[in-house]
Amino acid sequence: MFFCYTNNMKKVIGVLRGGIWENYEKSLSEGGKIISHIFENLFHKWKPVDILVDKSGNWHLSGLPIKPAQLMNKVDVVWNFSHPSYSKTLLDFSIPNIEVNFFSKTLVSREMLREHMKKIGINMPRAFIIPVYQKDFDEPLEEYAIKKAKEVFEKFASPWIIKPLAEDLNVALPGSLVGLRPRVGLYSRGIHIAKNFPELVSAIIDCIKHQKSILVEEFIFGKTASVHSVAGFRGENIYSFPPIENKNGVIVSPGKFSSIEKEKLTNLVKKIYHHINTSQYLKSDFILHPSGDIYLTHIEFYPNLDPDSCFFKSCESVGTKAHHIIEHILERALI
Repeated sequence: MFFCYTNNMKKVIGVLRGGIWENYEKSLSEGGKIISHIFENLFHKWKPVDILVDKSGNWHLSGLPIKPAQLMNKVDVVWNFSHPSYSKTLLDFSIPNIEVNFFSKTLVSREMLREHMKKIGINMPRAFIIPVYQKDFDEPLEEYAIKKAKEVFEKFASPWIIKPLAEDLNVALPGSLVGLRPRVGLYSRGIHIAKNFPELVSAIIDCIKHQKSILVEEFIFGKTASVHSVAGFRGENIYSFPPIENKNGVIVSPGKFSSIEKEKLTNLVKKIYHHINTSQYLKSDFILHPSGDIYLTHIEFYPNLDPDSCFFKSCESVGTKAHHIIEHILERALI
């Protein structure tokens, strides 16, 4: 029989993955990374177990069928990498869990994020959404692309970032790119940077091939800053790590920012944190324009656990390790 560990024994962390929703594969990947990370770094204190909800909605614990209510005596806490609705199911059975709340999940949508950031006075690059091209109803392809390019041109000037509107392409691009050349591989994923009207038309035509809506955003020049933040770490309500700078793909940790820039970034992160009411980790990406304006470009709710990630480098810059942050999040969930 499987029992929950207490006192001086290992605590059991259930990692909830899968489920009936569109992000099934991403959920499997993100949850798998945290399982591996805990096994490699925290196994002396924590025992990770896999809780998989298949595409039919059936729950499994370590490969065996199980009902959610049966988890009460089998795990100390659950880290939910699946749909937020499953956290409510766990709470109904008094099972502590780490979650990204439903409101935060809606902010994966760039338009929802933009709308909510506007409410709290945080700038984001201006954007224009081009609906999915419908061959049977819209103009011929080139005429359609020219028409939409004109609409974009009337909204805001070049340069522009153009990409298919899909979560897996929600890429945070650097704010200063030599010659406006995007990173290797972006073109193959349908992501373009255009600095004149013909390039904009060409990029729209290419993105149409992906059969998705298209996001066109203004390209903001400036210095990039990524700020990792964790609730309750080192006795602070919201602990912000020193901002990291990305210089054309090279991570500089900590980045070279003035004290005023650091203060502004920290204050912006706190505003975002409080507005979305997250209770664990947040990564916020910004562009610092030479005018002094700061633009939010991207947020993430799960730390990147790859050893060469900026999250690892950010931890090292303040004398801690990534697994210390993960352990802090786990312990905090039990309070």
